[in-house]
Amino acid sequence: MRRRLYSAPLILLLVFISISPYLPANARPSDGSAPTPHFRLSVEEVVDQMVRRNLERAQTLQAYQGTRTYRLEYRGFPGNRIAEMIVDVKYLSPATKEFTVRSETGSKLVIERVFKKLLQSEQEALNAENQSRVALNRHNYAFTMLGYEQTPSGSLYVLSVEPLVKNKLLYRGKIWVDAEDFAVERIEGEPAKNPSFWTKDTKIEQVYGRVGEFWLPLSNRSSSSIRLGGRADFSIDYTDYRITSTAPPRERNDRFAGNR
Repeated sequence: MRRRLYSAPLILLLVFISISPYLPANARPSDGSAPTPHFRLSVEEVVDQMVRRNLERAQTLQAYQGTRTYRLEYRGFPGNRIAEMIVDVKYLSPATKEFTVRSETGSKLVIERVFKKLLQSEQEALNAENQSRVALNRHNYAFTMLGYEQTPSGSLYVLSVEPLVKNKLLYRGKIWVDAEDFAVERIEGEPAKNPSFWTKDTKIEQVYGRVGEFWLPLSNRSSSSIRLGGRADFSIDYTDYRITSTAPPRERNDRFAGNR
């Protein structure tokens, strides 16, 4: 019975983390072609800019290093479980991530069957040929403009995203898009398809921020109720980023021209 119960948080968390690899790390614009924030764009223009810039950013960022802190708290039947794992990460474009576990505390079951499987699934997702299938683009989502927000750090377009197909790797909710860089700054939503019978009321929040010239994940939060009773709260905090390699300007221009 215990094995069946803990398969629920495992499946759920695999869905949460699987979203991240399909949202490329974001860079600030390199060609200066972005409209200034005080010109309001239509939803079509915002999405077109976001998709184009995401491709450019993915090609520009060649390598980085950072640290992640994974934490899971499960409270409910048949007992509470808490675990934490700190991991050093090295990313090399286009599809390699090297993970080194620095420390582990708490439930060994959660560490082995949740955290370490998440690391494995993330590398597999990077290598998958179908990763574009779950990207933020018009083939997978319908977008609606909800508003425009002014914040101390800049202006943001607020869009709703509704999946066009039911897929556990897609989600529905809202995204906040930086009006200058057209990078996704925040995501709030829920899976488009319930990943497991055991889970319900799943909520997801991901936050991105500038790191030098780039935008990278800062935090990932998810929370879910379990049908047999209980709640699972999962988080990833990203710290200590170091950008170690970017594409040279001439190489960037050649790559961008080839994808227009």
